[in-house]
Amino acid sequence: MDYKAKHRFADVGPRKLRLFADLVRGKNVDEALQLLAFYPNRGAMLVRAVIQSAYGNATDQESPDPDGLIVSECRVDGAPTFKRIQPRARGTAFGILRRMSHIIVTLSDPPEEVAEVPAPAAPVASTPEPAPAAAPGA
Repeated sequence: MDYKAKHRFADVGPRKLRLFADLVRGKNVDEALQLLAFYPNRGAMLVRAVIQSAYGNATDQESPDPDGLIVSECRVDGAPTFKRIQPRARGTAFGILRRMSHIIVTLSDPPEEVAEVPAPAAPVASTPEPAPAAAPGA
């Protein structure tokens, strides 16, 4: 089963957050949280908070094995951009773009391991044995 959490309108640009989303995607929940705990970036803290929220949703919905969940989806999408103006010299203006993001995290159970069936062995072609070399002087 999938357990989701979202943080909409995060006040960090998507380019800064995607680095951390790529870092934790496909990892175990505990491993992902420990990886993000040691980054001093604000984006790492936001992604970590969303993963913790999804983990909380899993425990609240009584997941059979909440510690065995993996981060199956960690996506960062762009949100609306605030446009501001910075006054500049001689009455001109300079545009400022305040970018925001949507963070979406999905935790799921690890895929079932399928027992690998060995392939039938291909018959080995027998090569003729080389004839013994004649002794010199015989």
